[in-house]
Amino acid sequence: MESLCSHVTLAFLVLLALSKTCVHGQGTLVGFYSSSCPRAESIVRSTVQSHFQSDATIAPGLLRMHFHDCFVQGCDGSILIDGANTEKTAGPNLNLRGYDVIDDAKTQLEAACPGVVSCADILALAARDSVVLTNGASWNVPTGRRDGRVSSASDTNNLPGFTDSIDVQKKKFSDKGLNTQDLVTLVGGHTIGTTACQFFRYRLYNFTTTGNGADPSINPAFLTQLQALCPANGDGSRRVALDTGSVGSFDVSFFTNLGNGRGVLESDQKLWTDASTKTYVQRYSGVIGGLLGLKFNVEFGRAMVKMGNIGVKTGTDGEIRKRCSAFN
Repeated sequence: MESLCSHVTLAFLVLLALSKTCVHGQGTLVGFYSSSCPRAESIVRSTVQSHFQSDATIAPGLLRMHFHDCFVQGCDGSILIDGANTEKTAGPNLNLRGYDVIDDAKTQLEAACPGVVSCADILALAARDSVVLTNGASWNVPTGRRDGRVSSASDTNNLPGFTDSIDVQKKKFSDKGLNTQDLVTLVGGHTIGTTACQFFRYRLYNFTTTGNGADPSINPAFLTQLQALCPANGDGSRRVALDTGSVGSFDVSFFTNLGNGRGVLESDQKLWTDASTKTYVQRYSGVIGGLLGLKFNVEFGRAMVKMGNIGVKTGTDGEIRKRCSAFN
């Protein structure tokens, strides 16, 4: 009987381990640091909150940084490495912000729990905390990632771009194991943050060779507003809200704006003009369905967990960096 019980117990433990792997993906686990560094998540949270109080624009910066990290080499903190020809030197990453927040959190974590918490996990937690600070819903972040040992600017070529067609966007997301709903949901993160005139000004003046030359998908009244903000020969670095009227609040107005022809980036507005993505935009904005403002918050958390497990390194793979900006 004792032997039988031990076999049953062993089988149960194996099934439990398998269930954790299936639910959380690739070896990450909610509460990974509960024993090794119990204050890990609270330290990251308080650090992000402290920086946010002095500069609220840090929230969309951290969210975007996590996205850009995961799409290159997986979610392994490779975006954080300093040096020539590293990921952070590549064109799509030049305007990323929030490195000082990650470094600050890492310093505190090394003091509390030396060599335990990865930079990749700090970034994943900081992205979640940024959404919460901008009135979005929270979600449980599986942790246990290790930091990568490779960071190359040339690997950023497949990051989603602001001129990408829907087919190209879907292909880039599909290559990472993300579906069409994930695409629309994650792009919904543009409900907070800004972009520079240089990334969409071509839509305002030189998009077509007929009429006024503007992208016809832009609402005429909105076109006038954007042209005033971004004159043809004006400062290309001037920042403009991605979600007009709600730049600092994590809500569904981004999707409502797309339905009204008020998407700033060409790739964003295409979510409304393509049938395969339009349905999801309608659902999140409430055009079809019920109380889907709440659903977007739930789905965003789900999609972030899914994205956060792209190519993660666990176990003996990778390392736990002493400093987030340099390999050990």
